[in-house]
Amino acid sequence: MLALAVVGPGFITANVDNDAGGIAVYSLAGAQFGYSLLWTMIPITIALVVVQEMAARMGAATGKGLSDLIREEFGFRVTFWLMLALVVTNFGNIVAEFAGVASSLELFGVSRHIVVPVAAFIVWALVVRGTYDSVEKIFLAASAFYVCYIVSGLLAHPDWKAAFVGTVSRPPATAIRNYSYVFMVISLVGTTVAPWMQFYLQASIVEKGITPRQYKASRWDVIVGCLFTDVVAWFIIVACAATLYAQGTTDIKDASDAAQALLPLAGKYAYLLFAAGLFNASLFAASILPISTSYAVCEGLGFESGLDKRFHEAPVFYWLYTLLIVSGAAVLLVPGIPLIHVMALSQAVNGVVLPFVLVFMLLLANDKELMGEFVNTRAFNVVAWVTVAVMVLLTLILAIRH
Repeated sequence: MLALAVVGPGFITANVDNDAGGIAVYSLAGAQFGYSLLWTMIPITIALVVVQEMAARMGAATGKGLSDLIREEFGFRVTFWLMLALVVTNFGNIVAEFAGVASSLELFGVSRHIVVPVAAFIVWALVVRGTYDSVEKIFLAASAFYVCYIVSGLLAHPDWKAAFVGTVSRPPATAIRNYSYVFMVISLVGTTVAPWMQFYLQASIVEKGITPRQYKASRWDVIVGCLFTDVVAWFIIVACAATLYAQGTTDIKDASDAAQALLPLAGKYAYLLFAAGLFNASLFAASILPISTSYAVCEGLGFESGLDKRFHEAPVFYWLYTLLIVSGAAVLLVPGIPLIHVMALSQAVNGVVLPFVLVFMLLLANDKELMGEFVNTRAFNVVAWVTVAVMVLLTLILAIRH
């Protein structure tokens, strides 16, 4: 019963990670590089588990959100600039989610001018009119729908031996000199271990009321969520490698292009599952990302926040949420917006911003006065600091090669 009481935050946060931008990045990785980028899934999964566990543990041990702790420990000015970077980054992600909603139903002939406003209203009403418990139940149901991508991957009939070898092999020595390859690695890390996730997860742990006594059960929610989301990511890459890459179809612009291309190569059912999964993932993430941003900004700047509060009790929280949804949806209705560039860039920016968030998390998670017996272990510190170093190195390589 305790496990059922604490399940939710970890599983939901990890699965929102497979959003429209994420699915587009995984599809591009498979279409452009075949099975050769599958090796990234192992270190990325380890990093994701460690980072998510740190965020959840801090929430349970301190009873405070991540931006709240950053403000208290490092000051308002640092927090303000970090929140500004997070809002800019997340806005690009929110636009990407509405792009995913629009493109998934455009596959079936429904205009984005109908889909986007309706989706924006549904997302807004769900959160503003719901409670934390009711919203969480809907999000958990949406998380389960990601099994579509596993089935889609199976229907693509991949070369399982090549996929396994690609997963356990080290990257080719020449890869570091390939700008597109390095950009894709950064995007894969940025879309899988996105900065917004840590703020949302920690805030959810706090709002759900999970304490140190309950945390052992909650930890499994985090770990299982991370493993499931990366299994789904692996199958998306495999599906596109087995079909698009194998046929030389590398010029896809987004996840809906990948779904469309699957139709003649993997059949009607793989296409329908891929498209349905994209719609679910996009609508799901279009709800969570604005919530995450509102949580982070309101905690960091000292305003009331929380899904269990009514609009008049947390006006800044809900107005910011509303503004992000309305403006994110509005961008989609402007003709000529290069959506694929917005989507790809937003995932790469995630990867660039991530090290800054991780440094703050590491400093907080190793503060004995703050965390008590819940401070980081040596193994967690090694994995997290290596993640920071690798992301900084890859970003520098990308800047030099550009």
